Amino acid sequence: MENPYGKITTIDAVMKFFHNGMTLMVGGFGGVGSPPTLIDGILQKEIHDLTLIGNDTGFPHIGIGKLVSRGKAKKVIASHIGSNPVAGQLMHEGKLEVEFSPQGILAERIRAGGVGLPAILSDIGMDNEMVSKNKPHFTLNGGTFLVETALTAEVSIVFAKKADTYGNLIYDKSARNTNPLVAMAGDITIAEVEEIVPLGSLEPDEIVTPGVFVDYVIASQGVNWKWAWE
Repeated sequence: MENPYGKITTIDAVMKFFHNGMTLMVGGFGGVGSPPTLIDGILQKEIHDLTLIGNDTGFPHIGIGKLVSRGKAKKVIASHIGSNPVAGQLMHEGKLEVEFSPQGILAERIRAGGVGLPAILSDIGMDNEMVSKNKPHFTLNGGTFLVETALTAEVSIVFAKKADTYGNLIYDKSARNTNPLVAMAGDITIAEVEEIVPLGSLEPDEIVTPGVFVDYVIASQGVNWKWAWE
C-alpha cells in the first residue's frame, strides 16, 4: 500500500542528516519563525562545529541563538548579531567567526543559491570592511561591485504554520520572513510545522513554499497530525 503520509516523518528519523562540521541554514528573524523542535534535537545530539547561515543569531535562549550560545557554531553568516550578546562575546574572544552581510544582500545570496546562481553583484557595503573583507571586486558598465557568493547549505530547516503531505507550506504572518528563501537553498530541506493536512487541503493561492523544495516534514512537539487520515 502506498504511504499516505508522503514526506511526513519524525524528529528521530531526520536526525541522521545532522553531523559535526556541517553547514546548516535556519529560517527565522530574531527567533520568530525558527523551528524549535529541530533546534532542540540538534542540541540534544550535541552537534558542533557548525557553520550557521541565518538572518541573525537570535537571542541567547531563543531560536538559532541557542546553538550559538552553547558553543555549537564555529562560524555564522548573518546580517547582525546584536540581539545575542553571547555571540558578540564569542566573536571578540576569537571563538566564533562571523561573516556579516547586509540583510537584503543576505536574503538575495540565499535566493541565488536556491535558484542555482553562483553569485550576485552589489555595491552595498563596499566602504565597510566588515562587509567587503576578502570579497573580490568586479567591474561592469563602468561600475565596481562586490562579488557576493550565493549561499547554500547541506541542510535547511524551516518553520511553517501548515503543510500537506507533499510538503507544500504556508506560514503564519511575519513568521514567514526568511523561511521561503531558506527552504529553497538546502540540499535537504526539513520543515517543522504546526499542522499537517492531507494533500489537496490547501488552496493553491495560499501556498508560499511549493513542496518540490521540501524533502521532509515533521510536526512540532505536542502536535498530533494522525487525525487527518483516521
